[in-house]
Formats: sequence, structure tokens, C-alpha cells
Amino acid sequence: MSDVAALKQFVERYKDLKNEIAKVIIGQDEVVNQILISVFSGGHALLIGVPGLAKTLMVNTIAQALGLDFKRIQFTPDLMPSDILGSEILDENRHFKFIKGPVFANIILADEINRTPPKTQAALLEAMQERSVTVSGHQYKLNLPYFVLATQNPIEQEGTYPLPEAQLDRFMFAIHLDYPSFEEEVQVVKATTNDLQTTVKALFSAQDIIDFQRVIRRIPVADNVIEYAVAMVGKTRPNSTKAPNLITEYVDWGAGPRASQNLILAAKTHAAIHGKFSPDIENVQAVAHSILRHRIIKNYKAEAEGVSEASIIKSLF
Repeated sequence: MSDVAALKQFVERYKDLKNEIAKVIIGQDEVVNQILISVFSGGHALLIGVPGLAKTLMVNTIAQALGLDFKRIQFTPDLMPSDILGSEILDENRHFKFIKGPVFANIILADEINRTPPKTQAALLEAMQERSVTVSGHQYKLNLPYFVLATQNPIEQEGTYPLPEAQLDRFMFAIHLDYPSFEEEVQVVKATTNDLQTTVKALFSAQDIIDFQRVIRRIPVADNVIEYAVAMVGKTRPNSTKAPNLITEYVDWGAGPRASQNLILAAKTHAAIHGKFSPDIENVQAVAHSILRHRIIKNYKAEAEGVSEASIIKSLF
């Protein structure tokens, strides 16, 4: 099958996928879109929202519709790296045997990732970047495709450990979840307070996702679009001569080269789901907020004056 035919097929199957997810998840259309763009771009996503917004249900439903193996890890202050990665034990023949941890799945829901100490947070770094884990000197490959979807509660600060910038940078998207509208909340209450069970069909396989990821990576991008993305990321750095006033005044650190890579990959996927064969500047702008918001470190002045990441990013367009 040619890449053009594959992309046309992708558009149709993506619509079916969204309809299947909508059987369970009411509203949150843009959030679902961003998670799926992250999946088909081969990236990870950080979901930031208060409790009760169906973050866990959303990830579970997406995993079912994609036909992928799903594991949930509840992060707590006493969680150890071996609880995530697995550990070696002595079997009945006095030989060491590796018992795989929950990290060995296609989709990992790292629930409340900021509740665990940095030592355990760092256990995910190799898995996220290299798609492998090292235990007792032995390297174990993870099954592909592999995604970490982490959740974070923005309002509770007591007993939490903020994610270091190096780990935040591993997430392609930081996705903010808002409360549903009145009409959506009415639908949610109706759907969740009866005895009806909704089943979600698997519309993809692991190999399907890998194939579509490869097709999306082969999408051509014009030089001016790549230059626009790189220039946008460069403007987030306060020491840049092209940085706007809002950046130099309110930002301590800007985004690194991984942001530029993620902008182009996500723009390719965004273009593909809208039936385009090459991304343009509008596709880059459509994904920029979720890619840049967690990579821009504001200074004290920005915090004191209530300047948001959204307004800072908007100044880059």
C-alpha cells in the first residue's frame, strides 16, 4: 500500500476510533485528540487535572480501543523502582529469575506521578526514552508500541515531589483537563448512574499502530515549516536576540531541541488526522501550546504578576 493510500485509510480509521472512544468518554474531545496525536507520534503525555475528571477511565478506554495491553501504576511516597521495573528472585533451582514489573505493557498509566520520590520517578526515564529497562546489569526490551501517560493533580502540593525538568522534557505533551460544561456533566451523570455497561471494541492492533507511526514519520515537511518550528522554540530562550519582551521579562529557561522535534512530529500527525499530506504552519501552531507549556520555566516576577504560560506562548506566534 502506498503512503497516500495508507494516510487516507488512517483518516477513516481515526474517525472510527474517536466514535468508539466517545461511547464512554463524554466531551473532552480536544484532550482525546491530543492523547491520540501523542500515541501516533510515538510520544508520551502528561495529563494535568483535578480529581474526578475521568483521567484513568479515558486512558483505559483509549487503550482498549487501540487494542493495546494496559497497566496502571498508582504512585505513592513508598513506591520503589523495583515495584515498577520488576526484580530478580531465586527460583526453586537456585537460579536468579527476573519477574517483570507493570512497566512491561504497551500503555502505562502513571497515576499521580508527582506523589513518588525522584528515585522512583527516575526509574521511568530509561523506559520512556530507550524503550528498555536495566535491572541488575541486564537490559530488557519493552514491547512496542510503548507509551507512558502520566497524571498529575495541580492543586495538592503537600506530600508531592515536583517532576524535574529532565523528566518533564520526556513528555511530548502536557495536557490540561478542564471541568466539563453543564450539558456534558448532565450527560456524564445520566450515563454513569444506570446499570448499562458499555463495551469498547479494539479497532487497531499493536502492529497497525507501528505501521501508521512509520507512515506519519515519512510525511514530507517543507523547509519553511521546520524553520518556523525551530524559530518558535528558539524564541522561548531568554538569551536569544529574537526572544519577545514577554520571554525576556518573565522566563528563566526556555525549551530545548526536543521541543522542536516534537513540534514537527506532532504537526505531521495533526495534519494526517485532518486529511493533509504535509503539515503547514497552522498545524505547528495547533500543537504548540501543549508541547511548550511544560518546557517554559517562569521566573518569580511571572508568578507574582500572574502571567500564564498560555499568554507567553501566544506571544511567539
